[in-house]
Amino acid sequence: MPFHKLIKLFVIILTFSVALVTASNSDLVEKLFTKKLYIYVEKSYGKDSVDIIEQWKQVIIDDLDSSDWNKLNAANQFFNKNVAYKTDQVHWKQEDYWATPVESLGTGAGDCEDFAIAKYFTLKAMGVDTSKLRLMYVRALKWDEAHMVLIYNESPNAVPLVLDNIDKKIKPASQRRDLKPIYSFNAEGLWLARGKGLGKKVKNNKGIAKWTEVMSRIENEK
Repeated sequence: MPFHKLIKLFVIILTFSVALVTASNSDLVEKLFTKKLYIYVEKSYGKDSVDIIEQWKQVIIDDLDSSDWNKLNAANQFFNKNVAYKTDQVHWKQEDYWATPVESLGTGAGDCEDFAIAKYFTLKAMGVDTSKLRLMYVRALKWDEAHMVLIYNESPNAVPLVLDNIDKKIKPASQRRDLKPIYSFNAEGLWLARGKGLGKKVKNNKGIAKWTEVMSRIENEK
């Protein structure tokens, strides 16, 4: 994934996070799962999709008071179970499309970026400190292709945990020698991966006007 596309995905994360930054955990759930959302889901994806959205809400509620480890496993398992992998070309008839969690669950499919995005927002809704979460662009060495995972850092010096849709078990990054880290990012910024550390933070690119449409999609779902 070229760096300018990573900047675009950062915009999605930042926009959604800023919109919800003032909410408590329980309030956040209510802000996410509005009557308008359920109407939108049924109209866009059918009645069966309303049920999977309700299951998503329940997963979040059930783990609001759990440990971060339990929250990580709940989010990872839910999306790995309920979303099938499809490339953007097959699924969206586009070269590169970043779906919201509702789009991924509503259609029942997504690519690696969509899995990572959905898990990120789910963990945020559960109350996980987003400074511990980053979406990481990696090279999947087995297939020699670009891939996206979500990582969790308990502390700056801890070995990150990797949430992935290929290897579905959460593992320390030290056990994922099949992945070569390139970039990582969250709502606070972007980092260039370097060695085994978290990397060097880079300046944000302000050339993001054409992603207004993507931000509008997220807002319109709520």
